[in-house]
Amino acid sequence: MAMIEVGGTAFGYDEAGEGPAVVLLHAAIGDRRMWDAQFASLAATHRVIRYDRRGFGETADGPGEYAHYEDLLALLDARGIERAALVGASMGGACALDAALAAPERITRLALLGSGLTGHAWPEHMQRDIARLTAEVLPEGRLARYAAREIDVDEADVRAMAEANIRYLVAGPERDVSVLPAGMLALVREMCEQVYRHDWTAPQWTERIPDTRHRLGEITTPALVVIGTADAPGLVELSQHLARELPNAELAELPDTGHLPSMERPDEVTELLRKVLS
Repeated sequence: MAMIEVGGTAFGYDEAGEGPAVVLLHAAIGDRRMWDAQFASLAATHRVIRYDRRGFGETADGPGEYAHYEDLLALLDARGIERAALVGASMGGACALDAALAAPERITRLALLGSGLTGHAWPEHMQRDIARLTAEVLPEGRLARYAAREIDVDEADVRAMAEANIRYLVAGPERDVSVLPAGMLALVREMCEQVYRHDWTAPQWTERIPDTRHRLGEITTPALVVIGTADAPGLVELSQHLARELPNAELAELPDTGHLPSMERPDEVTELLRKVLS
């Protein structure tokens, strides 16, 4: 694993292959390791970059105001890449959409897997589900105290929150975690625990939030929207919305698949990506 300094911040990243550039953007419950299968496969035909966004994995963070899509564009500059395709999972998809609005001439293709959307208001049913799951695993007020850095991190809480995310998102609310491949489950658990451990201890910074919600019609970049049908209903609904609102998008639904199809269905996802990147 390598490091690259961008704007005074050290980012953990990997690069391999030659050809048209592709950047893999990870979900907010993981880091760049979620792309292991695609990184290796796509490097046979493309110049592939994956990196840990600010505050994730091996990438540093610190107080201040930043935007993930600005970090992405700065990283492209640092590597001398004028144009690239973006493959984003969950909030990595939101970052890809933000970049496509900020620098449309630089983005050749979009692949959005279980994508988020910057500024999106999650439906009430999803907010209720998340509140219920959090209440089941953390005492009342504990999450707010972690956010305020008022208490030391209890590793039991880290594990509990990671497991709640795995149940609700990675497996999906209607499936048991036992359906997930064992190797995948171990890595997701490790990544997700690291996310919470970092979120509750690291320096706090502010993300600049662009208004992408109401500008989807401006993104004419060819896009593939991928969603696992077993994902949380709010994410399924959002992917369907993206496929309708993006002018040049196609929707691919993966049956019986949760929030991280790149890990749960690596071969199928790689083949989908090969088609959209060709």
